[in-house]
Amino acid sequence: MLKKYEALKAVENAGVLAVVRGKSEENSYEISKASIAGGVKAIELAFTSPNADTTIKRLSEEYQDDPSVVVGAGTVLDGATARMAMIAGAKFIVSPSYNEEVAKLCNLYAVPYMPGCFTPSEVQQALMTGADVVKIFPGALVGPKIISEMQGPFPQAKIMPSGGVSLDNLKDWFAAGAFCCGAGGSLVGPGANEDYAQVTKNAKKFHEELLKIKNN
Repeated sequence: MLKKYEALKAVENAGVLAVVRGKSEENSYEISKASIAGGVKAIELAFTSPNADTTIKRLSEEYQDDPSVVVGAGTVLDGATARMAMIAGAKFIVSPSYNEEVAKLCNLYAVPYMPGCFTPSEVQQALMTGADVVKIFPGALVGPKIISEMQGPFPQAKIMPSGGVSLDNLKDWFAAGAFCCGAGGSLVGPGANEDYAQVTKNAKKFHEELLKIKNN
């Protein structure tokens, strides 16, 4: 079992989280597999996907011997869902908004929590209850400058933009100080039409871009 700091380090090393919203259990699984095959090995499996906990369990067991693969849960709106995800093997919990119950559960079970925030008040509330990473969502509405603006009053905040992250602006987000980035449609979008080969191609491009960013 990954310790909390190990899970956070795995997410940081992955750099990009594939935000997977499948139309079926098998679709979610295949999209995730295709992303991992392309080199984007952090999977945020959204609970809007059918039987998301089953898919998380399946992926967690399949890749348990690969430390570069880290599987977590997304769109976690309440404590019951958070606990279900943890039992299934989720190594981190992501929400589109902040929820105190989820924050407390994640603290109790030592699982990283990444709540969606959009204002300084929300960021402060999240940090006060132990959020490990602040997810700026939707990132498309504000752009990379939001990171330096938020880290003015909250220099200790690790920030993950999600929503609007693409291959073209990935370097801008990291240059602005992103801890990691969540990518959905621009990365795994073709999976909705079961074009898993294209998901793998996209993931390879994201992975190559990330290596360039880290090596500069």
